[in-house]
Amino acid sequence: MPTKRRCRWVPAEKPDYIAYHDTEWGVPVRDDRLLFEMLILEGAQAGLSWYTILKRREGYRKAFKRFDPRKVAKMTDAELRAVLKQGDIIRNRLKVFGARQNARAFLAIQKEFGSFATYLWTFVGGEPQIRRPQGPRDFRATSPESDTLSKDLKKRGMTFVGSTIMYAYMQAVGLVNDHEAGCCRAV
Repeated sequence: MPTKRRCRWVPAEKPDYIAYHDTEWGVPVRDDRLLFEMLILEGAQAGLSWYTILKRREGYRKAFKRFDPRKVAKMTDAELRAVLKQGDIIRNRLKVFGARQNARAFLAIQKEFGSFATYLWTFVGGEPQIRRPQGPRDFRATSPESDTLSKDLKKRGMTFVGSTIMYAYMQAVGLVNDHEAGCCRAV
């Protein structure tokens, strides 16, 4: 049976990475809870590989109350310090405390726009941007849209939302579909 062709960043020896690529990455998300989860996970990934975070996803779900933004927004300093002692997440103080700060900003955006998804999707005109990278020179780390999103989120009080992180986030939640030409997930 022939192997499916995937984006070249997907390691063939990592089934969990393959599953993420095949079922999540680039799929449009409009569910606020999942958008919040991916926002926190992408911020946690800053300076690390995505696989490092993916392997710890369940630990993050446990530490951050299944990514319920209302519950995360109410976490106390003591609760966040306890999260820093857990071994199943990346124990970076700024990122852990930043999750609470981002939850509060996330809730404010929900209140203003009716949902975070409504706010987020305006940055791409409501429809996924389809790109088909042909080779390494076609890959990008940022876009004008990720620049704009990053600046707006920072203005609203979020942290770990630089343009590169936001571009990765936009790819992860399907605002941008960057599956390579020839990938089994390219639409």
